[in-house]
Amino acid sequence: MAKAEPHLLIVDDDKELCSLLSKFLGQQGYRVSLAHRGSEMKQILANARIDLVILDLMLPGEDGLVLCRRLRETSNLPVIMLTSVGDEVDRIIGLEMGADDYVVKAANPRELLARVRAVLRRTNSHATGVPADQKRILEFAGWRLDVTHRQLFSEKNALVPLRAGEFDLLLAFAERPRRVLSRDQLLDLSRGRSANPFDRSIDVQVSRLRRKIEPDPKTPTLIKTVRSGGYILATNVVVVPVS
Repeated sequence: MAKAEPHLLIVDDDKELCSLLSKFLGQQGYRVSLAHRGSEMKQILANARIDLVILDLMLPGEDGLVLCRRLRETSNLPVIMLTSVGDEVDRIIGLEMGADDYVVKAANPRELLARVRAVLRRTNSHATGVPADQKRILEFAGWRLDVTHRQLFSEKNALVPLRAGEFDLLLAFAERPRRVLSRDQLLDLSRGRSANPFDRSIDVQVSRLRRKIEPDPKTPTLIKTVRSGGYILATNVVVVPVS
């Protein structure tokens, strides 16, 4: 049986842009649905299996930030935010609300395609096989990072939910313990792209990770900030092979 094509939902009130992106992504093998406001988005999500939402920040009525926050309350559905060039603060807030990535509207559609592919690759839970080098568990400071199943467990064996981007960032740290990693390195390792001078997405993701694994996120002892350098996982990591 042929594998179903991924179903994307674009939520944007710019109908011309929606048409352009829908045609382009359709040519790349994706099924695309369109919504121009929050109410239409909710209706489509209730009646169709969507694999990823491309969500505009500026919408009539409920804006993209509100919709992203509400979506996160009930779903782990991947979200890529569409932002304007000057929306740095809103981009940061969007990531805080749980968006997996963002794309500036003025960007080439191929950049959006690359982000869609990367996010779907990270969040794909239907893979039939796991590469041998991913069949392992990384243990540090009482935490257990199951690379095979992309899960994090606490010292008490409690499952700690992680977004796809959070997992990839923590994995980047755990594979390179006690090494200072710049923001550019972390963005490349966890998202496969380079940073622009105003990109704060790594800082947002680090903040979210700290809230989940640090005893006191305001005084981190695991993921430490290195002034003018980046971040470092300041603990040893033990690799536990999985047969």
